[in-house]
Amino acid sequence: MDMRTRVNTALKQAMKDKAAQRLSTLRLINAAIKDKDIASRGGNDESTGVGDDEVLAILDKMTKQRRESARAYEEGGRLDLAERELQEIGVIEEFLPKQLDDDEVEDAVRAAVAKTGAGSIRDMGKVMGELKSRYTGQMDFGKVGPMVKDQLCAGGGQGC
Repeated sequence: MDMRTRVNTALKQAMKDKAAQRLSTLRLINAAIKDKDIASRGGNDESTGVGDDEVLAILDKMTKQRRESARAYEEGGRLDLAERELQEIGVIEEFLPKQLDDDEVEDAVRAAVAKTGAGSIRDMGKVMGELKSRYTGQMDFGKVGPMVKDQLCAGGGQGC
């Protein structure tokens, strides 16, 4: 079942269950997907919309936004709003693949460096592109970037 169908099925179930918070979050997910559909169309009405990889990227971005908001709310003493953001993260993460642990991320970085033949910091874009194509939604690329840089610099690459 594709991501769009999974979200719509969950949305219908939330309506039946009268789960207001869950329903609200699922509607936000649907709206974000539809916005991306419209943006990717670019005047071409025959487009079928975004694929699962792009939906995963949307969900990943939504999760990051909510984590930042929750942190800001906690710092501001608004624990009620922080809790709501964390609940939304829980709903969104149901549709994301299992997150890789630190060891798996390190292995993935090593494999991507080897596959792309990266030898210097200038090849970081190639490595990140490879990781994003294979592990979208499974790792935090903000944390992976420094790991890739360390891996490339460990080999004595230029620009480190």
